Amino acid sequence: MHIVIAGNIGSGKTTLTNMLVRHYGWEPRLESVQYNPYLDDYYKDMKRWSLNLEVYFLKERFRDLLDIAQSEKTIIQDRSIFEGVYIFTANNFDMGNMSQRDFETYMGLFESMMMIARQPDLMVYLRASVPHLVDHIQRRGRDYEQNMQLDYLKNLNARYEDFINNKYTGRVLTIDVDDKDFLYSREDFAGVIKQIDAQLADIQQVDRSLFSHHP
Repeated sequence: MHIVIAGNIGSGKTTLTNMLVRHYGWEPRLESVQYNPYLDDYYKDMKRWSLNLEVYFLKERFRDLLDIAQSEKTIIQDRSIFEGVYIFTANNFDMGNMSQRDFETYMGLFESMMMIARQPDLMVYLRASVPHLVDHIQRRGRDYEQNMQLDYLKNLNARYEDFINNKYTGRVLTIDVDDKDFLYSREDFAGVIKQIDAQLADIQQVDRSLFSHHP
């Protein structure tokens, strides 16, 4: 089984992923952002390097999808290929960092990949307001995140909502995290587990009914 934790920067994706790994014994698949060899060049000249940066991320995430599909284990992934495409690359294009021609080439590559890859069994979307995101980002204190513009986070939030509501066709569990602290509140974490358990039971029921219709 393949489960994805989705959400904006500072929504608590990695924290929740690690807690669910401990709770269920699932295998984690964390995003290796720091290994992109184009990252430094991209920050120096975004227009020149954005296609290279995004194609590299796409290649890595596609490879992850193929690896996950081959696994017998339940794998939980921190951010998916879909967010990389519909939120972060689309944002780069809209900011003028990628030409129409490059964006169309990139989307064509992604659509070809999707002809042989399958969607996760469950996407857990952590919905958070911009003040909540900012608070989390400040508290964790990563240097490269401290100068992040509010407009950038707002824009990404709007893209996440559009992606979840209008573009993604798989199974989604949305959890509003503004009033939750699953790291320090046992009750909040138990509430998240209850919702995920209900989704897992439903997935198994659907799988059983499909299997029973195939002789």
